[in-house]
Amino acid sequence: MTEQQDGAGVPDGWQRLWMPERMAYLRGEGKEDGCAFCRIAAMSDDAEGLVVARGEHVYVVLNLYPYNSGHVMAVPYRHVASYLHLTEEETTELAAYTKSAMRTLTAATGAQGFNIGMNQGSVAGAGIAEHLHQHVVPRWGGDSNFMPIVGRTKVLPQLLADTRELLANAWPEAHGR
Repeated sequence: MTEQQDGAGVPDGWQRLWMPERMAYLRGEGKEDGCAFCRIAAMSDDAEGLVVARGEHVYVVLNLYPYNSGHVMAVPYRHVASYLHLTEEETTELAAYTKSAMRTLTAATGAQGFNIGMNQGSVAGAGIAEHLHQHVVPRWGGDSNFMPIVGRTKVLPQLLADTRELLANAWPEAHGR
C-alpha cells in the first residue's frame, strides 16, 4: 500500500483499509421488513441462513456483522423480546446451546476465551431488540490490535460461509444435526 493523503491532500503516513460495504450496514440499507431471526428460523437451507445448529426451542446462527470470526448467536425460535418471557424449556436449551457453542468454537477454532451476553432492549444496545438473542464471541490472545481500537474496523480472516461450515461440522452430535 502507498502512503495516503489527508483531506487537504498532504501525505499523512497512514495506510487505510477501505470497507465500503460497511457503509450500507451503518445506513441500515438492505434491511427487510419483519424479523430477521424469524425469517432465518423458517429457512430450509441452513447454509444460506448461516445456521450452525438447530434444537427444539433454539437455533445457533452466525452473526452477519461479527465482532470476531466465529461470532454466533443462540436464538429462540419463538419471537420474544425479553429473557424474562422465555419458558423454562427455552431457557434451559438456550443455556445448553450457549455451552455447546463454546465447546464447538474451542474445538474447531482453538478459542481461548469468550464474551457472552445479550442486550435487552434498544437502549441497551440491542440491534434487533424485538427478538431475544445471546451472543457468543470467541476470543484469542492478541486478537485486539490497532484496527478496532484506532481504525474502528475489524479484520476477519475467514468468509462467513466457511466459518458456518466449520462450526456446523464440529457441532456436538449430542445436540442434533
